[in-house]
Amino acid sequence: MKKTNMALAATVSTLIAVGGALVSSPAMAAGKEKCYGIAAAGQNDCATKTSSCAGTSKVDNQGDAFLAVPKGLCDKIAGGSLTPK
Repeated sequence: MKKTNMALAATVSTLIAVGGALVSSPAMAAGKEKCYGIAAAGQNDCATKTSSCAGTSKVDNQGDAFLAVPKGLCDKIAGGSLTPK
């Protein structure tokens, strides 16, 4: 019985870790694009060259930080770019 509980606990821990990893990365759904240079500090959607995860950009409009926006919107936002700056 003890082995079963330990195996169940390990399985649950693995599922939680995998689920957390899936939730922490933004879903780039169809109809969305990455728009660089428009995120406020700490509001980026994903890791950058200088920060390890979402929400860790250091300054407003950081050139390698992006937000997922509806396709076609990035070109209409001042400072927005479809490629990292």
